Amino acid sequence: MSIKLSKQSLTLVILVTVLVSIPGSVLAAKDHIINFRSPNLYPEGLAWDPSGQHFLVGSLRQRTIAAVSDAGVAETLITDSSLPENVSILGMAVDSYNNRLLAAVHATKPLPPFNALAAYDLRSKQRIFLAHLPIDDEAETDAARAIANDVAVDYRGNAYVTNAAGNYIWKVNDKGEAWIFSKSKQYTAHPVDRTTPYSFCGLNGIAYVSKGYLLVVQSNTGKMFKVDADDGTARLVLLNEDLMAADDIAIRRDGVVLVVSQFKLWFLKSQDSWAEGVVFDNIDLDVERFPTSVVVGEKDRVYVLYGHVNEGEMENSPRREIFSIVEMRSTKEDESDNVMLFVLIGIGLAWFLVWRFQMRQLVTKMDKKIN
Repeated sequence: MSIKLSKQSLTLVILVTVLVSIPGSVLAAKDHIINFRSPNLYPEGLAWDPSGQHFLVGSLRQRTIAAVSDAGVAETLITDSSLPENVSILGMAVDSYNNRLLAAVHATKPLPPFNALAAYDLRSKQRIFLAHLPIDDEAETDAARAIANDVAVDYRGNAYVTNAAGNYIWKVNDKGEAWIFSKSKQYTAHPVDRTTPYSFCGLNGIAYVSKGYLLVVQSNTGKMFKVDADDGTARLVLLNEDLMAADDIAIRRDGVVLVVSQFKLWFLKSQDSWAEGVVFDNIDLDVERFPTSVVVGEKDRVYVLYGHVNEGEMENSPRREIFSIVEMRSTKEDESDNVMLFVLIGIGLAWFLVWRFQMRQLVTKMDKKIN
């Protein structure tokens, strides 16, 4: 006697089959490593361009921005010869709403230092504006140390740039008008240690949250601040000495915050819109290759840039050609995902066994009726 499977039963069998096949592929997944060549580039900043489906990297030594494909092919995207010869292109952000690339540019010599935000059209590759960033002599005891380092952008096209040698944030509107936006006393609640062994002594990585605020890390204290994107008021949301030397910050779509230094990548989260936050995982990084930036790429994958900028800062350093963009995965998140997969498999198998038992009873009853 043949029995036709109902649509529900057939769907159940397919579901179980799919669930059983998933863990193998997940557990076997390897981190994605992109090695690329670009002589003497020494990239410090990294951004992901969703429209172009490629990474963008700046340069510590050249007035260029390069595009790096998933296959590791690097091509010069923008060359801006009007910038000072010794300029460094540091933090970058893609303004997807206006199809622009925003780049923080800095040159230490000649004095006073050159600090600006450059905006480029991603279609024409032409510069839209170059906004010079003013120095607050009252807030900065050593104005010559001001460094435009990292940049974030909101949905209205406003850019926010951190001073990595001080404790204030610049704001630049979509027309290229710049001013000092946030210099909260919270940033200097404890004096900045000018003897810190780390590269920067002030506000560093910055990211915009769509709810209307910014998250900013301070390199020499291990602090993270929540900054109102309208009035610049700030409050401390995390103090963790493990975050000392924090350099860059990025945010995944699920709200997980990534913070990178030359030592570690930290995974942070908050349950109350960053009234306070916690670190729930970290990954040791390759110190020799000097990681500086973190981005969230396609499918919420997390990538860290190894740009060897410690060598690039040395005048007589060798002409290095190979750099890397490496995917990073939280082992704790992977373990949680795998547990959930096995739970789903268990539920699917349980339903399958119940269905099989019911079908066996049905067959037995039909046999009795026939006999």
